[in-house]
Amino acid sequence: MSDIQSEAAKEMKRMAEIFAEIKVLNKPHAQEFYDFAKNYFKDGKHFYDFEKYVQAFEAFIIAWAYLDIGLKLKLFETKLTKHFTA
Repeated sequence: MSDIQSEAAKEMKRMAEIFAEIKVLNKPHAQEFYDFAKNYFKDGKHFYDFEKYVQAFEAFIIAWAYLDIGLKLKLFETKLTKHFTA
């Protein structure tokens, strides 16, 4: 397994764990931010399945960024705070 494939796999696993635990709050734009993040995550899985590991890694990081921003804006809640800067 290449380094980038390994890193993409690690991010995919981490993001799956986060999505299983994130709670979308009933606030303006919360669902929209979540949907953006979830769609990037789905794109990342698609790229990974087609062995486009750089694109997969990038999509997972963009998904993470949307969730991190959403947490800072108090659009989401999660107990997995170790994964975020918020």
